[in-house]
Amino acid sequence: MTTHAPDPSTSTVPADSVDPSGQDLDALVARLDLPAKVRLLTGASSFTLAPEDSIGLGELRLSDGPTGVRGLKFSGGRTVALFPNATLLASAWDESSAYEVGGLLAEEALAQEIHVVLGPTINLHRSVLGGRLFEAYSEDPLLTGKLAAAYVRGLQDRGVGACLKHLVANESETERNTMNSVVDEATLRELYLLPFEIAVQDADAWSVMAAYNDVNGVPATEQDHVVNQVLKGEWGYTGLVMSDWFATKSAGPAANGGLDLVMPGPVGP
Repeated sequence: MTTHAPDPSTSTVPADSVDPSGQDLDALVARLDLPAKVRLLTGASSFTLAPEDSIGLGELRLSDGPTGVRGLKFSGGRTVALFPNATLLASAWDESSAYEVGGLLAEEALAQEIHVVLGPTINLHRSVLGGRLFEAYSEDPLLTGKLAAAYVRGLQDRGVGACLKHLVANESETERNTMNSVVDEATLRELYLLPFEIAVQDADAWSVMAAYNDVNGVPATEQDHVVNQVLKGEWGYTGLVMSDWFATKSAGPAANGGLDLVMPGPVGP
């Protein structure tokens, strides 16, 4: 493995296909056979991704967030800190507090050898009946986006990835896994997508999670418009888009819709 990145002025490899150690990622992927490539498209277990020794790729470990780092076990894991929830943090209108929480969560993650914390939750407060409102910051998309970006920077400045969730319009607790959110384009962009846009552009979150619900009749895990056209196209996002757990309803339409990773594993849709 080389330790020096190529000179950008002379390299013919696109910048987003070179990892920090200088390796050509496209060339590494090209060395894999089809079964190995497919294996990387879904989880190896509930909270891990498969290693691939042939290209020096280690196991990737994810943990639930955003108010604590649960670890690889859904319950019965080690004792960890529970931080103030997002709604409480938002009441301070203080980006530095959100950044500090992100940094402390990164320390908790590193102690458990966790690479990605599944947070922040940046859906909006739309109803007092929302059962997961405590995970989300506020009803205001600008405040939500700014605080989320600070939280993401706090995590990622210490080498732990963040995951923006849940893309998109996943604000209802009633039938949260099955509902169809009907949203006009202006509302979609000005309210529901704005926190994601801010956190992507201001903090370069390393991953995004697609939601359970449909959006205008199309599953969030198959959203060509939201994922391919807006997120990866207009915003130039180059990070990973994963499904929420068991949210993927198809193989081909999800892949064509921009989904990069099906969770959990080891059996995809």
